[in-house]
Amino acid sequence: MNELGSIWRRWQGHVLIVGIALIVLLVWRFWLQPAIATISDEGDGMVDTAVAQPSDLEPEATADPLLFSTEELPVRDDSSLIPAPIPRTFEGKLPQHQFVTHTVVRGETPNGIAEQYGIEPETILGGNPRLSEESSLLQVGTELIILPIDGVLHDVQPGDTLESVSLQYGISVDDIIAYGPNNLEFPYRLQPETQILVPGAVRELFVWTPPDLSSVGGTSIEGGNVVPVIVGTGTFVYPVNARNYTQFFWYGHPGLDIALPEGSPVYASDTGTVTFAGWNVYGYGNLIVINHGNGYETFYAHLSSFNVVPGQIVYQGNIIGGSGNTGNSSGPHIHFEIRLNNNRDNPCWYIGC
Repeated sequence: MNELGSIWRRWQGHVLIVGIALIVLLVWRFWLQPAIATISDEGDGMVDTAVAQPSDLEPEATADPLLFSTEELPVRDDSSLIPAPIPRTFEGKLPQHQFVTHTVVRGETPNGIAEQYGIEPETILGGNPRLSEESSLLQVGTELIILPIDGVLHDVQPGDTLESVSLQYGISVDDIIAYGPNNLEFPYRLQPETQILVPGAVRELFVWTPPDLSSVGGTSIEGGNVVPVIVGTGTFVYPVNARNYTQFFWYGHPGLDIALPEGSPVYASDTGTVTFAGWNVYGYGNLIVINHGNGYETFYAHLSSFNVVPGQIVYQGNIIGGSGNTGNSSGPHIHFEIRLNNNRDNPCWYIGC
């Protein structure tokens, strides 16, 4: 017995170590290893699933019923961080205008042509803006665009909007949209290099204002008024020795055109002071303006020569220059205007036509 006790004491440490090793082996075999295997299997399944997902390059993979469909994804509202799809570029409809073309014949006037088509004379200019730019365009054989209603045919420029066109002509946006042939639809964007008709609009004319008497003489008195050096008679004589009218006074042409050979004498229609004698950049060409000191001014345009200078006093019937074909002109003639307080009147009311 003592011998067995001696042996136990000698080997009890080794037995304890072996026992612990056996316990560890049993725990590993029946508990840790199965758990690790389960985790490993689940990981492999996740990898397999990810690999099996459909890709954009392999659309046929979506046939697998076990794979999820994009139709099952939750619908996101507009506040989602997912970017919205790129919208298709807007392409509006083009205007669909149909205009009548009128060829001018001998003896016709803008007023008569307008009455023929049931429109206002201003609308002749609304469809033919160049009539105000070149004084002799309304001649026999000239082709005019006749608008179906009163208004202005507007050439759409880059940057034009319905709001800017509305402001330019003083016509409401709703009226422009309501005109069917304009073919405007939401969002109502205008397309450059097209034309829209602005119903009821009137094309504005540029009015050049000549220098006043203070720039060429006269005496200033209290209040800043100018006392003219000389005052006209208040009556007017014919400015040339011809009555071959090529265009009468109307809204688009605020003067009288008289054709005659270049270099023919031009006479002062009344007594006054020359306030302008030179080249005018606004289409008049060589121009003489006489201020008659009583609110009236007379204009003599497209001249070939001058016999006067600014500040010079002239008397009714004096030769002031020669007729010509300068500026916006398509043939030898004189353009004659009479203004009262800078408002253009029909010269025929004063000189008879």
